[in-house]
Parts: sequence; structure tokens; C-alpha cells
Amino acid sequence: MQHSYRTPRRKRVIAEINVVPYIDVMLVLLIIFMVTAPLVTQGVKVDLPQAVAESLPEDTKPPLIASIDKQGQYYLSVGDSADTPLAAEEMSALVERQLELDPNSQFIVKGDGDVNYKTVIDLMVLLQQAGVPSLGLMTEPDQ
Repeated sequence: MQHSYRTPRRKRVIAEINVVPYIDVMLVLLIIFMVTAPLVTQGVKVDLPQAVAESLPEDTKPPLIASIDKQGQYYLSVGDSADTPLAAEEMSALVERQLELDPNSQFIVKGDGDVNYKTVIDLMVLLQQAGVPSLGLMTEPDQ
């Protein structure tokens, strides 16, 4: 009689990283970024000066002033149209023409103190869509 002795086989240790939790975390982060990205891109880009209430130097070319009066009418300090109320389309076309003539034109928004905040933002968006690279806001110094 033959005895067959079986040698016990060792089970291999499976050394795999469980990536399912990492995938879950990645998908949650993806959803968070997808939700927050549109919120970050909204708004008007305005390059504000770093100094507090520093006036413009005398030797620079005077900036173009886009104004809003109490009634919400637009004005632009260019040529004969400085005193003429402009519609939004006229303002946009005038700004685009001015930027074609001088791409380095500086623009400042001057709004009446009683004008609704949304009206000022609408003008800033209009100027941004017309191609204005940066805007300044005109204020009166405190007394």
C-alpha cells in the first residue's frame, strides 16, 4: 500500500489595493467642482488700483468716462456724444469704435449716487462685452 502524502499548499496572499473608495472620493470632488465652477466665473472682472484713492498722473491720456444719470441713461465722454443720452446698443458700438482707434483706452464708470447697483453692473457688463479690458470706478473723496 502506498501512502500518498499531500503537501499542504499555501494560499497566496492577494495584495491588491481596493480603489473603489478612491473612485467615490474622486466622483464627489468632480461633482463639487462642476457645481462651483459656474459660480466662480460669474461676475464682472474689474482691475482696481492697489493704492487708496490715488489720482491719475497728469501726463497720462485722460480716460473715457462712461456715465449713468439718475434716470439710468448712459453717456460716454467721446466727441459730440458727451451730452447725448445713448441706448445700450449705441454705447456698445461707440466703445467698440473707440477701442479700434486706440486699444489702450482706459475706461472709468461714473454713476450717480442714487442709481441702483444693478444699473451700474449692467453698464459694466455692457462695457466688458464691448471689449474693454479693465474698468475703474470714479468716486468723490470724503469730506
